Amino acid sequence: MVYSLFICLFIFVSLSLPIGIALGLSTLISIVVFSDIPSILIAQNAFAGLDSFSLLAIPFFILAGNLMTLGGISSRLLDAADAVLYRVTGGLGLANVAACTFFGAISGSAVATVSAMGTMVVPEMEKRGYKRSYSGALTAAAGGIAVIIPPSIPFVIYGVVTGASIGKLFIAGIIPGLLMCVVLMTVHYLYAKKNGFKGQPKDPNRPGVITSFRKAFWAILAPVIVLGGIYGGIFTPTEAAVVSIIYAYIIGAFVYKELTPKQILEGIKDCGAVNGISCLAIAFSMAFANYLTMMQIPQKMGAFIMDVASSPFVILLIINVILLIVGCFVDNISSCVILAPIFVPIVTTFGMDPVHFGVAMTIALAIGFVTPPYGANLFIASAVTGSKIEEIVSHIVPFILGLLACLFAVTYIPALTMTLVEIMK
Repeated sequence: MVYSLFICLFIFVSLSLPIGIALGLSTLISIVVFSDIPSILIAQNAFAGLDSFSLLAIPFFILAGNLMTLGGISSRLLDAADAVLYRVTGGLGLANVAACTFFGAISGSAVATVSAMGTMVVPEMEKRGYKRSYSGALTAAAGGIAVIIPPSIPFVIYGVVTGASIGKLFIAGIIPGLLMCVVLMTVHYLYAKKNGFKGQPKDPNRPGVITSFRKAFWAILAPVIVLGGIYGGIFTPTEAAVVSIIYAYIIGAFVYKELTPKQILEGIKDCGAVNGISCLAIAFSMAFANYLTMMQIPQKMGAFIMDVASSPFVILLIINVILLIVGCFVDNISSCVILAPIFVPIVTTFGMDPVHFGVAMTIALAIGFVTPPYGANLFIASAVTGSKIEEIVSHIVPFILGLLACLFAVTYIPALTMTLVEIMK
């Protein structure tokens, strides 16, 4: 029964069916053919899985990110970062990573970050001598920071599935997110140094740092308001997402005056499309995960892993390898819903905090954003740059190695995630 479940899932994913449909069909076939369980269970679990107030944060953060992109907030973040770094070796690429990090602290979505930043920065990087495919690879890698730096949509999902505090997950993601930013900047700097990409000469006509930051002030203030409100206990993460929308609308329409009613409608339509796909994946992921629980797969897999290795170091290594492989084929949200209930009981047996594991798990699955064949960020970067996936992949390996270093650092050094959580109790 279990073999048929996963074989069907692999076949459907290989046929490029949407992950939500693949999960639902796999569960349906396994239930109908190999069990007496009524198939209505799928629909019941799908609806029950979506019946969560916290999940409302997903469409709200998606819409907030859309409005901030269309309203000029993302472009001003990039201009501010470039004003500081343009004279440094590889300056625009460094500014790209910094802007992706900051925009991720607003949108919580990797795909939205790659789309927003790639559209603006890739043409400019090409003017400064970079290959479009390399610029796309850098943006795709940096976009993954958005699901680690708070607010993070995958953290919301993980919190709903496991019962872990979403607020604590947001706090725990700050240092790992900044670590990923620094590592990707370092990898890019070494590439720029090796290939002779020097900083730009001083230009008296270029707006200065103070001018650029003054123009970007309201954009920079966005994550401060949102995260400050969450950590200050003023509003919940879901309410913070609504605050983000209101803030993005006010700043885009009345301060920067770039957000038009037509653009707002475009942002809402895009949000509806993305949220529809996400909800389908979440719903059938819940049904799939519940079916696994009924078949006692989490307990059996946990027992198997504990039999294979008794050392926490080795167990975490095995789990990370599994997550990295799964991330190559299945999206972050579905993977989290299915695997978190399996792995959390295992890691808590040797004292690992579920919040700590949630951050490490999200990083491992986020690396899947830039690994074929799924690689959602790769596809967005390809669309934005006009480069083939293979061309972008040829530049992505150093960034993946850097992200792997971050993953293992976060996995085995609890202080990277838990220090701020303890401080802000």
